[in-house]
Amino acid sequence: MLPIIYHNSGLWLTTAKRSALFEEQNPSLQFTDNANQNASIQVDANRTYQTMHGFGFTLTGGSAYLLNRLPPLTLEALLNELFSTQGNALGISYLRLSIGASDLSIQPFSYDEMPDGQTDPELNYFNILAGDIEVIPILRQILAINPNISIMATPWSAPTWMKSNNSFAGGSLKKEYYGVYANYLLKYMQAMNEYGITIHAITPQNEPLNYKNEPSMVMEAHEQADFIKNHLGPALRQAGLETKIFCWDHNCDRPDYPLAILNDEEASAYICGSAWHLYGGDISTLSSVHAAHPDKLLYFTEQWVGADGNFAGDLLWHARHVLIGSIRNWSSVVLEWNLASDPDNGPHTPGGEPNCVGALTLGDTIVRNVAYYLIAHVAKFVDPGSLRIHSDTDCSLHHVAFKTPAGNLVLLVLNDSDAPVDFNIQIDGKTAATRMEAMALATFVLPQQGS
Repeated sequence: MLPIIYHNSGLWLTTAKRSALFEEQNPSLQFTDNANQNASIQVDANRTYQTMHGFGFTLTGGSAYLLNRLPPLTLEALLNELFSTQGNALGISYLRLSIGASDLSIQPFSYDEMPDGQTDPELNYFNILAGDIEVIPILRQILAINPNISIMATPWSAPTWMKSNNSFAGGSLKKEYYGVYANYLLKYMQAMNEYGITIHAITPQNEPLNYKNEPSMVMEAHEQADFIKNHLGPALRQAGLETKIFCWDHNCDRPDYPLAILNDEEASAYICGSAWHLYGGDISTLSSVHAAHPDKLLYFTEQWVGADGNFAGDLLWHARHVLIGSIRNWSSVVLEWNLASDPDNGPHTPGGEPNCVGALTLGDTIVRNVAYYLIAHVAKFVDPGSLRIHSDTDCSLHHVAFKTPAGNLVLLVLNDSDAPVDFNIQIDGKTAATRMEAMALATFVLPQQGS
């Protein structure tokens, strides 16, 4: 068989100095039999790893609130830019939602709050429009543009009357309300279905060891295992929902937590995988969990950009650890955190994070921030259903490669050094010489056109 030939190769570049911001370049890639002395990134499409399920952000209540305030034509254009799969749009393919309020909602709320001293175990007062009322209409607009977007939903807190401290911040879920809370989450998914919104995956609790945020709720590993195997899992199955359950949804410094749940055979029977953040620990933790449970998926579901950071540092760190790092360690989804914030990094709850920079800043103008460009580099080219394929090198460049359902090869390359690097891309014994600028992230797209 003749080697595969790649024509009309593409290259998109973002530099730390912002000399290029996800801008198409002219790579002049010519794959030949000629060798040179430069190091090579070897790509082997015959060695495959995980299937990719999507890339995106969390559509927080605050994001939806800000988007909803844009003039209609501006909003339509922006949503098409983000979510369409046509033309120059990014093609974002995965979104995360909060069930009830997150800390980037305007105020804390649940869908079934009761006056002090009262409870509602039958959930008679459940109201999907109790807060963050812009989320559903914005999401319906997004789904009209791209109905194939996948959605994960995550609660930050149960209703306060179900909790040990009767507060949105901290506390834990009372044992007597485990079944009620499972029904609460079920009612959320059913209510969203009535609006034409399918929840594809759920985690029982965002950051279950974080007791400081507003909202937040502590859920220890044995509690989460109990909740999944005896309440949430059976409730979803009995209702006939195919929503996937992911455990954990917290940092890489505590693999013992998800492993304890995945090692519980009864709980694991209901669990599709584990979800991860990187505010602690090392991204290689995902590979250790994959090795222990290779039949379970890993999703990277959140990493924020702080107001005290800078574009260069955030681009290089997130590209290395979140984007390339999580994928090379078996993650099938990569989500940056908040889709949109205002110029003061709001909205947020009174006790929520006040310094979170959105992928977009929405004020008098629309500003595209570092998370926007990070996700653009993969979402536009790596469609759901793409396979991560083997790539290796002995040089300092960080990289990950994919084969798309259309047969294209996509190579993501990061040079986080302060000097340009001359290197080769090597495929099927053919070599193309190219260069990576200093402190830059690049996506090479190699359309397969023959063999």
